[in-house]
Amino acid sequence: MAGMTALSLQQFIASLDKSCLPKILQVCSGVYFQGSVYELSGSEVCFSTGDLIKVIDIELLSVSCEDISNDEKFELPINHTGLFKVVPEEMPYTSVEEMVSLRPLGLESCLPFTFTNRSKITVGNFTLGAGRALTVLSIERREGEVDHVRCHVKGQQETSAEVCIPLSAQGEFKECESEERFTLREIMSSPCLCSRKFRFINTTKCDRPLVLCPIYQVHAIMSMRKNVLKFPSSLEVDVVDATELCEDVNFVTPLSLTEVFSQPEESFPAVVEILEVPETRSLFKCSWLSEMKLGSKMIFHKKSSTAMVLLSSLKSRKSQQFFLVSQQYGGRFRRRPREFNSVYEMHVASSLAPALKVGVTRSCEEVEEEGLPALSVGEQLEVVRCETVELPCESNKEQTQFVEALLCRRLQDPDDDDDDDDEDEDEVKQENGREEIFLPLYMQGHFVEVLSDSKKYKLKDLGKKFSLPLNVKVVSRDTELEADPLAGFASLRIEAAMLEPTIQASFAHRPEHCFEIPTEWLSMSVHFTKDPLPWPSSKPPKCHVDRVTEVTDMFFYEFRKQGNFDAAPPPRPPKRNMSSSKSLKTPSKPLKKSIKKSSNKSVPSTELATLTLDGKRRPPAPPTPGLLTGQPPPLIPRKHSVTTGNARPNTYVQREDPKIKVHLPEIAPDVDSDHDYETVDETFATILKDAQENVMFY
Repeated sequence: MAGMTALSLQQFIASLDKSCLPKILQVCSGVYFQGSVYELSGSEVCFSTGDLIKVIDIELLSVSCEDISNDEKFELPINHTGLFKVVPEEMPYTSVEEMVSLRPLGLESCLPFTFTNRSKITVGNFTLGAGRALTVLSIERREGEVDHVRCHVKGQQETSAEVCIPLSAQGEFKECESEERFTLREIMSSPCLCSRKFRFINTTKCDRPLVLCPIYQVHAIMSMRKNVLKFPSSLEVDVVDATELCEDVNFVTPLSLTEVFSQPEESFPAVVEILEVPETRSLFKCSWLSEMKLGSKMIFHKKSSTAMVLLSSLKSRKSQQFFLVSQQYGGRFRRRPREFNSVYEMHVASSLAPALKVGVTRSCEEVEEEGLPALSVGEQLEVVRCETVELPCESNKEQTQFVEALLCRRLQDPDDDDDDDDEDEDEVKQENGREEIFLPLYMQGHFVEVLSDSKKYKLKDLGKKFSLPLNVKVVSRDTELEADPLAGFASLRIEAAMLEPTIQASFAHRPEHCFEIPTEWLSMSVHFTKDPLPWPSSKPPKCHVDRVTEVTDMFFYEFRKQGNFDAAPPPRPPKRNMSSSKSLKTPSKPLKKSIKKSSNKSVPSTELATLTLDGKRRPPAPPTPGLLTGQPPPLIPRKHSVTTGNARPNTYVQREDPKIKVHLPEIAPDVDSDHDYETVDETFATILKDAQENVMFY
């Protein structure tokens, strides 16, 4: 900006007329620290040399007062109630024309003003003496004549007259102090008064002359700044006016996707440039996300509110997948049965869709004290309603406790041949020839929904006819998609339906391949460019829109948090009195059967003798050795390794304690003797001992 005069920001803004806005300024010098960062009232402003600032508005904030005698400065609010008067200039003028020409701009608005003449002035036949006070009333300019100032002169004995003095009159003229009083707002609203010096009427504050300068709140925009900048004009920055040279400069305003969605319909389609890419840990897991690079161009075709559903795959060894699918998806679905792991889950499902029918997939034993009925695999139940039932208290027969239970009807009799089950038939009711049972809500079990519906549905029809969540399977893929990611799943779960604000977008090199961006779930910044669309104005391309967008599990969790999908926990089972003798005397029938099968009438000493440190039973003692032959000792079957606190002896062969004599049965006992034993030869016993100790452990 060579050849331009640099002014301080405060001087430039003070001399600026609001009717001339906007103005483009360029920063040329100033006091900087890493880009001149100013933190003022919570707004951060960063200016560097060469930056362009487009001033769009100014707002008067306060007034800076400078004492010219000692250069001290202080600020006063614009609504300050004190009054000021004008301090006359000390420098005398040599002519009336000089005095008038050095007055502030807009002389007529400063009239009248008073001055004195230190020498005599002769105007025609009229002579004005020295020291006479003259008040300028107006300036008279006529073509072909000398310009005059019409002045009011006070004479003796309160006489007065008006005289016209030519501007070329010579002498020593000095301005007189005026008696007019002004407020700060009046001074700042007059350009001619702003250039004068003032003094407080109340001299106790400050009796020295003050130079008043307005401080404005500057409203401006800069390239790559999203919001309008607001900063005071008192920043120590020098600027030049670059409005004429930078008329064609485009100030880029970054917009978020939600701000883009708020643009009028006439703004689409448009070419946009990516200024800020989405976060690395995005909520989306799709192919178009990786193509969004900084500075790349995209086409925003249109905006709309799209009806979508959130799908999830079943949990398996592989990671669970989630999809955001538009209800315009062209594939067909068939319902799949839901699985329930508790009666409470059945209750929640039946409250959304009455007449729920389920089948039992795992048998349950009856527990009388907890009110749990017996269920067999293959039984089918129809959920009727939820009721409050009485459950007898274990510790006191007179007391009862109330629990919530699901009333169900058995649709078919279980295949049970046990005659002992007949004694529990008094606990159920017979209604319309079908057996009714109560399932407490806290009961755990395994059930699967019984479906007789084999129709094919569109995605938008499923949400209208059935309540969510719903298990489905894709039976015919969407032919408009190059690869339908939903077609390969055995079962999908429709978690929820939503109405999302979306932008239909595509990349500039493939304008016909479109996808939908949910504006509230993707954080990125773009700006509208003036680039032309990559197709003729009369022939827009036929767009193929991807209706399926894969999302991450984080998206699923965030969606559930925002939608308050946290269901109430299932009820707790009733408290059991473990010290009650009733539970010991009257156990359930299955428990009776298990006790009979595992009964052991051995004495306690025998049971304790068979225990080891690890809680397992000790192996039986080896039998008494048989007759000694030339055969090796018999082997005992291999046992699983058992870890105990002490080393175990070799249990694979029969051993004898070396400290105890081995007594062998006699070969030919003497019938006449009650104790006729034959002692084993000590040499042979030693050989047997060595052989037993040297057996290989395997």
